[in-house]
Amino acid sequence: MPHVLLIEDDVSVRDGMELVLRRHGYGVDTAATGEQALALLAGDHGARIELAVVDLMLPGMDGFEVCRRIRARSATLPVIMLTARGDDSDIVTGLEAGADDYVVKPVTAPVLKARIRAALRRAEPSARQGPDADLAGLVIDRAGLTVTRDGTLVPLPPTELRLLLELSASPGRVLSRDQLLESVWDHNFLGDSRLVDAAVGRLRAKIEAVPSKPRYIQTVRGFGYRFGPL
Repeated sequence: MPHVLLIEDDVSVRDGMELVLRRHGYGVDTAATGEQALALLAGDHGARIELAVVDLMLPGMDGFEVCRRIRARSATLPVIMLTARGDDSDIVTGLEAGADDYVVKPVTAPVLKARIRAALRRAEPSARQGPDADLAGLVIDRAGLTVTRDGTLVPLPPTELRLLLELSASPGRVLSRDQLLESVWDHNFLGDSRLVDAAVGRLRAKIEAVPSKPRYIQTVRGFGYRFGPL
């Protein structure tokens, strides 16, 4: 049974979401503040939590900081953020803080379940087709699902790892943002390119020597991204 940590200060929203998740077979821990959530993750049963759903507008420590601290603690725990306004700046900031996906409140049960299922699938080990890559210090081991740069292991969250595997499976091929949303995020509809752009930015910061002048993940303006190297 997948286990979810739900971080939401609004009691009615929290109780409603918890009820929906439990009815569909999820185990649920809840927290009303970021501080409570981080204490749960650090506690004895924190290891059983497989995904966190984080409201951005929390009292005290806000959801952006919660995302950062979760990501600093674990490179692999999927994080979905909740935003009430759907404001562009909030969404971009949350994604840059390490969230894998987001939903705008009020969120329907089918949307919430679909996003959680997709995030959990991304966390499952799954090598993409294509050869291993050993490119000027960047080594991608597709069987072992590891990435090293200059001999140092680079821990990547599931979304960023799958994005890198997808791009590097066909070097030189341009993939559109919608193609990447479907293959990496499992969004089979016209989706939000901010998810892709934010993940690319986080990934470049970890694998590129100079992220502002990327060698491996190149932007093809008006189309999408392709894997180098230059």
